[in-house]
Amino acid sequence: MEFTKRLLEQFLTLAEEKHFGRAAERLSMSQPPLSQAIQRLERGLGATLLDRRPGDLRLTPAGAAFAVEARRLLDAQAAVVERVRRVAQGLEGDVRVGYVSILSHRHLPRLLRAAAEELPGLRVHLHQDSTATLVDMLRSGALDLAFIRDPSPVSDDLAAHDFASERIVAALPDAHRLAGSDSIALEDLRDDDFVLLNGTALPGLALQARLACREAGFTPRCRADADDLTGLLGYVAAGLCVSLMPEDLRDFPVPGIAFVPLRGSSPYLRTTVAAVRRTDADAAVHRLLDLITRHARRP
Repeated sequence: MEFTKRLLEQFLTLAEEKHFGRAAERLSMSQPPLSQAIQRLERGLGATLLDRRPGDLRLTPAGAAFAVEARRLLDAQAAVVERVRRVAQGLEGDVRVGYVSILSHRHLPRLLRAAAEELPGLRVHLHQDSTATLVDMLRSGALDLAFIRDPSPVSDDLAAHDFASERIVAALPDAHRLAGSDSIALEDLRDDDFVLLNGTALPGLALQARLACREAGFTPRCRADADDLTGLLGYVAAGLCVSLMPEDLRDFPVPGIAFVPLRGSSPYLRTTVAAVRRTDADAAVHRLLDLITRHARRP
Protein backbone atom coordinates (compact mmCIF):
# COMPACT_ATOMS: atom_id res chain seq x y z
CA MET A 1 0.00 0.00 0.00
CA GLU A 2 1.24 3.46 -0.84
CA PHE A 3 1.52 5.76 2.17
CA THR A 4 1.14 9.14 0.56
CA LYS A 5 1.93 12.31 2.44
CA ARG A 6 -1.73 13.30 2.30
CA LEU A 7 -2.94 9.97 3.69
CA LEU A 8 -0.45 10.07 6.57
CA GLU A 9 -1.46 13.64 7.39
CA GLN A 10 -5.14 12.65 7.37
CA PHE A 11 -4.57 9.81 9.81
CA LEU A 12 -2.38 11.86 12.16
CA THR A 13 -4.85 14.74 12.22
CA LEU A 14 -7.64 12.33 13.08
CA ALA A 15 -5.46 10.73 15.76
CA GLU A 16 -4.95 14.17 17.33
CA GLU A 17 -8.55 15.38 17.11
CA LYS A 18 -10.24 12.04 17.85
CA HIS A 19 -13.23 13.37 15.95
CA PHE A 20 -13.96 13.02 12.22
CA GLY A 21 -15.72 16.36 11.93
CA ARG A 22 -12.97 18.41 13.55
CA ALA A 23 -10.27 16.51 11.67
CA ALA A 24 -12.04 17.06 8.35
CA GLU A 25 -12.34 20.77 9.09
CA ARG A 26 -8.63 21.04 9.86
CA LEU A 27 -7.85 19.21 6.62
CA SER A 28 -10.17 21.46 4.59
CA MET A 29 -12.24 18.53 3.38
CA SER A 30 -15.65 17.01 4.08
CA GLN A 31 -16.10 14.17 6.53
CA PRO A 32 -17.15 11.30 4.17
CA PRO A 33 -13.95 11.33 2.04
CA LEU A 34 -11.88 11.35 5.25
CA SER A 35 -13.79 8.38 6.63
CA GLN A 36 -13.36 6.52 3.33
CA ALA A 37 -9.62 7.26 3.26
CA ILE A 38 -9.15 5.84 6.76
CA GLN A 39 -11.16 2.75 5.89
CA ARG A 40 -8.95 2.14 2.85
CA LEU A 41 -5.90 2.58 5.05
CA GLU A 42 -7.18 -0.02 7.51
CA ARG A 43 -7.99 -2.47 4.71
CA GLY A 44 -4.55 -1.97 3.21
CA LEU A 45 -2.84 -2.59 6.54
CA GLY A 46 -5.13 -5.42 7.51
CA ALA A 47 -5.59 -3.85 10.93
CA THR A 48 -8.14 -1.79 12.80
CA LEU A 49 -6.61 1.54 13.70
CA LEU A 50 -9.59 3.24 15.35
CA ASP A 51 -11.99 2.09 18.05
CA ARG A 52 -15.22 3.73 16.88
CA ARG A 53 -17.84 4.07 19.59
CA PRO A 54 -20.78 6.45 19.77
CA GLY A 55 -19.39 9.79 20.90
CA ASP A 56 -15.96 8.31 21.42
CA LEU A 57 -13.07 7.72 18.98
CA ARG A 58 -9.85 6.15 20.20
CA LEU A 59 -6.73 4.67 18.69
CA THR A 60 -6.36 0.93 18.97
CA PRO A 61 -2.90 -0.38 19.99
CA ALA A 62 -2.23 -0.92 16.28
CA GLY A 63 -3.43 2.63 15.57
CA ALA A 64 -1.13 4.09 18.23
CA ALA A 65 1.81 2.18 16.80
CA PHE A 66 0.97 3.34 13.29
CA ALA A 67 0.68 6.95 14.46
CA VAL A 68 4.29 6.80 15.69
CA GLU A 69 5.53 5.33 12.40
CA ALA A 70 3.42 7.71 10.32
CA ARG A 71 5.07 10.66 12.07
CA ARG A 72 8.49 9.17 11.37
CA LEU A 73 7.62 8.70 7.72
CA LEU A 74 6.44 12.30 7.38
CA ASP A 75 9.54 13.62 9.13
CA ALA A 76 11.77 11.48 6.89
CA GLN A 77 10.00 12.74 3.76
CA ALA A 78 10.40 16.33 4.91
CA ALA A 79 14.09 15.76 5.65
CA VAL A 80 14.69 14.27 2.19
CA VAL A 81 12.95 17.17 0.47
CA GLU A 82 14.89 19.70 2.53
CA ARG A 83 18.25 18.02 1.87
CA VAL A 84 17.59 17.84 -1.87
CA ARG A 85 16.75 21.53 -1.87
CA ARG A 86 19.89 22.39 0.09
CA VAL A 87 22.08 20.37 -2.26
CA ALA A 88 20.45 22.04 -5.27
CA GLN A 89 21.12 25.43 -3.66
CA GLY A 90 24.76 24.55 -2.97
CA LEU A 91 24.32 24.50 0.81
CA GLU A 92 25.10 20.79 1.26
CA GLY A 93 27.09 18.17 -0.58
CA ASP A 94 30.66 17.31 -1.55
CA VAL A 95 33.09 19.54 -3.46
CA ARG A 96 36.44 18.25 -4.74
CA VAL A 97 39.02 21.02 -4.61
CA GLY A 98 42.52 20.84 -6.07
CA TYR A 99 45.42 23.15 -5.29
CA VAL A 100 49.10 23.62 -6.02
CA SER A 101 51.24 23.16 -2.93
CA ILE A 102 52.55 26.73 -2.78
CA LEU A 103 49.00 28.06 -2.27
CA SER A 104 48.23 25.75 0.65
CA HIS A 105 49.55 28.02 3.41
CA ARG A 106 47.59 31.23 2.78
CA HIS A 107 44.60 31.09 0.42
CA LEU A 108 43.45 27.53 1.14
CA PRO A 109 43.16 27.84 4.95
CA ARG A 110 41.21 31.05 4.50
CA LEU A 111 38.70 29.34 2.23
CA LEU A 112 38.34 26.30 4.48
CA ARG A 113 37.74 28.48 7.53
CA ALA A 114 35.14 30.59 5.72
CA ALA A 115 33.40 27.49 4.33
CA ALA A 116 33.23 25.90 7.80
CA GLU A 117 31.63 29.05 9.19
CA GLU A 118 29.25 29.94 6.37
CA LEU A 119 28.61 26.63 4.57
CA PRO A 120 28.87 23.94 7.26
CA GLY A 121 26.83 21.52 5.16
CA LEU A 122 29.53 21.37 2.47
CA ARG A 123 32.26 18.74 2.68
CA VAL A 124 35.45 19.89 0.92
CA HIS A 125 37.76 17.13 -0.32
CA LEU A 126 41.31 18.30 -1.11
CA HIS A 127 43.82 17.13 -3.70
CA GLN A 128 47.30 18.61 -4.25
CA ASP A 129 49.04 18.41 -7.63
CA SER A 130 50.74 20.40 -10.36
CA THR A 131 48.85 23.08 -12.29
CA ALA A 132 48.78 21.03 -15.50
CA THR A 133 47.42 17.95 -13.71
CA LEU A 134 44.79 19.95 -11.85
CA VAL A 135 43.56 21.47 -15.11
CA ASP A 136 43.32 18.00 -16.67
CA MET A 137 41.41 16.72 -13.63
CA LEU A 138 38.94 19.57 -13.94
CA ARG A 139 38.35 18.75 -17.60
CA SER A 140 37.79 15.06 -16.84
CA GLY A 141 35.38 15.82 -13.99
CA ALA A 142 37.68 14.42 -11.29
CA LEU A 143 37.75 17.86 -9.63
CA ASP A 144 35.10 20.56 -9.22
CA LEU A 145 37.37 23.50 -8.44
CA ALA A 146 41.11 24.18 -8.45
CA PHE A 147 43.39 26.89 -7.06
CA ILE A 148 46.29 27.63 -9.36
CA ARG A 149 48.84 30.33 -9.96
CA ASP A 150 49.13 31.47 -13.58
CA PRO A 151 45.82 30.59 -15.30
CA SER A 152 47.34 30.73 -18.79
CA PRO A 153 46.97 26.94 -19.42
CA VAL A 154 43.18 27.26 -18.97
CA SER A 155 41.24 26.80 -22.22
CA ASP A 156 37.74 27.89 -23.16
CA ASP A 157 36.09 24.79 -21.70
CA LEU A 158 37.03 26.02 -18.20
CA ALA A 159 36.40 29.32 -16.42
CA ALA A 160 39.09 31.09 -14.40
CA HIS A 161 38.29 33.60 -11.66
CA ASP A 162 41.23 35.78 -10.55
CA PHE A 163 41.03 36.42 -6.82
CA ALA A 164 44.50 37.55 -5.78
CA SER A 165 47.52 39.30 -7.24
CA GLU A 166 51.07 38.89 -5.96
CA ARG A 167 54.29 40.75 -6.62
CA ILE A 168 57.27 39.03 -8.16
CA VAL A 169 60.39 39.25 -6.00
CA ALA A 170 64.02 38.22 -6.43
CA ALA A 171 65.04 34.96 -4.77
CA LEU A 172 68.73 35.08 -3.94
CA PRO A 173 71.13 32.72 -2.17
CA ASP A 174 71.90 33.95 1.34
CA ALA A 175 75.52 34.55 0.35
CA HIS A 176 74.58 36.71 -2.64
CA ARG A 177 76.01 40.25 -2.63
CA LEU A 178 72.49 41.76 -2.66
CA ALA A 179 70.80 39.36 -0.22
CA GLY A 180 70.65 41.93 2.56
CA SER A 181 69.19 44.75 0.46
CA ASP A 182 65.82 46.32 1.26
CA SER A 183 65.04 46.29 -2.48
CA ILE A 184 66.91 46.01 -5.77
CA ALA A 185 66.37 46.79 -9.45
CA LEU A 186 66.00 43.78 -11.70
CA GLU A 187 68.90 45.00 -13.86
CA ASP A 188 71.16 44.55 -10.80
CA LEU A 189 71.01 40.81 -11.58
CA ARG A 190 72.04 41.03 -15.23
CA ASP A 191 75.39 39.29 -14.57
CA ASP A 192 73.94 36.45 -12.46
CA ASP A 193 73.03 32.93 -13.48
CA PHE A 194 69.25 32.34 -13.36
CA VAL A 195 67.07 29.32 -12.75
CA LEU A 196 63.69 29.85 -14.43
CA LEU A 197 60.54 27.90 -15.15
CA ASN A 198 60.75 25.89 -18.33
CA GLY A 199 57.32 26.99 -19.50
CA THR A 200 55.69 23.56 -19.65
CA ALA A 201 53.57 23.70 -16.52
CA LEU A 202 53.39 27.48 -15.93
CA PRO A 203 53.89 29.11 -19.32
CA GLY A 204 52.55 32.48 -18.22
CA LEU A 205 54.95 32.81 -15.31
CA ALA A 206 57.86 31.53 -17.39
CA LEU A 207 57.21 34.13 -20.07
CA GLN A 208 56.75 36.91 -17.50
CA ALA A 209 60.20 36.36 -16.03
CA ARG A 210 61.86 36.62 -19.43
CA LEU A 211 59.84 39.66 -20.46
CA ALA A 212 60.62 41.41 -17.18
CA CYS A 213 64.33 40.86 -17.76
CA ARG A 214 64.06 42.05 -21.35
CA GLU A 215 62.25 45.18 -20.17
CA ALA A 216 65.12 45.71 -17.70
CA GLY A 217 67.57 45.64 -20.63
CA PHE A 218 69.10 42.17 -20.54
CA THR A 219 68.49 38.52 -21.44
CA PRO A 220 68.74 36.27 -18.39
CA ARG A 221 71.60 33.79 -18.46
CA CYS A 222 69.66 30.63 -17.70
CA ARG A 223 71.84 28.02 -16.02
CA ALA A 224 68.96 25.68 -15.18
CA ASP A 225 65.22 25.35 -15.39
CA ALA A 226 62.47 23.61 -13.44
CA ASP A 227 58.86 22.67 -14.10
CA ASP A 228 57.50 24.10 -10.84
CA LEU A 229 58.25 26.72 -8.24
CA THR A 230 59.56 24.28 -5.65
CA GLY A 231 62.23 23.23 -8.14
CA LEU A 232 63.39 26.84 -8.39
CA LEU A 233 63.73 26.99 -4.62
CA GLY A 234 66.13 24.05 -4.62
CA TYR A 235 68.55 25.66 -7.09
CA VAL A 236 68.54 28.99 -5.26
CA ALA A 237 69.00 27.37 -1.84
CA ALA A 238 71.98 25.46 -3.25
CA GLY A 239 73.63 28.81 -4.02
CA LEU A 240 73.82 28.09 -7.74
CA CYS A 241 71.41 30.64 -9.23
CA VAL A 242 69.07 33.52 -8.62
CA SER A 243 65.42 33.43 -9.62
CA LEU A 244 62.15 35.39 -9.82
CA MET A 245 59.25 34.09 -7.74
CA PRO A 246 55.87 35.18 -6.30
CA GLU A 247 56.30 36.97 -2.98
CA ASP A 248 54.15 34.45 -1.10
CA LEU A 249 57.01 31.99 -1.26
CA ARG A 250 58.72 34.10 1.40
CA ASP A 251 56.42 32.39 3.91
CA PHE A 252 58.03 29.03 3.19
CA PRO A 253 60.92 28.37 5.60
CA VAL A 254 63.57 27.43 3.04
CA PRO A 255 67.07 27.84 4.54
CA GLY A 256 69.60 29.55 2.35
CA ILE A 257 67.25 31.87 0.42
CA ALA A 258 66.70 35.62 0.74
CA PHE A 259 63.63 37.12 -0.91
CA VAL A 260 64.24 40.72 -1.94
CA PRO A 261 61.57 43.09 -3.33
CA LEU A 262 62.08 44.44 -6.85
CA ARG A 263 61.72 48.14 -7.54
CA GLY A 264 59.51 49.28 -10.38
CA SER A 265 55.91 48.98 -11.52
CA SER A 266 56.31 46.70 -14.51
CA PRO A 267 53.18 44.57 -15.20
CA TYR A 268 55.55 41.63 -15.59
CA LEU A 269 56.43 41.87 -11.90
CA ARG A 270 53.00 40.71 -10.75
CA THR A 271 51.34 37.31 -10.96
CA THR A 272 47.77 36.11 -10.62
CA VAL A 273 46.19 33.49 -8.38
CA ALA A 274 43.00 32.04 -9.83
CA ALA A 275 40.20 29.64 -8.97
CA VAL A 276 39.29 27.51 -11.99
CA ARG A 277 36.02 25.65 -12.48
CA ARG A 278 34.15 23.73 -15.12
CA THR A 279 31.65 25.76 -17.11
CA ASP A 280 28.87 23.46 -15.88
CA ALA A 281 29.84 23.81 -12.21
CA ASP A 282 27.03 23.27 -9.73
CA ALA A 283 25.67 25.64 -7.09
CA ALA A 284 28.11 24.52 -4.37
CA VAL A 285 31.10 25.53 -6.51
CA HIS A 286 29.58 28.94 -7.17
CA ARG A 287 29.01 29.43 -3.44
CA LEU A 288 32.66 28.62 -2.77
CA LEU A 289 33.71 31.06 -5.47
CA ASP A 290 31.63 33.73 -3.76
CA LEU A 291 33.45 32.96 -0.50
CA ILE A 292 36.80 33.27 -2.26
CA THR A 293 35.87 36.66 -3.68
CA ARG A 294 34.73 37.98 -0.32
CA HIS A 295 37.52 36.57 1.84
CA ALA A 296 40.62 36.42 -0.37
CA ARG A 297 41.89 39.89 0.50
CA ARG A 298 41.04 39.81 4.19
CA PRO A 299 43.97 39.62 6.62
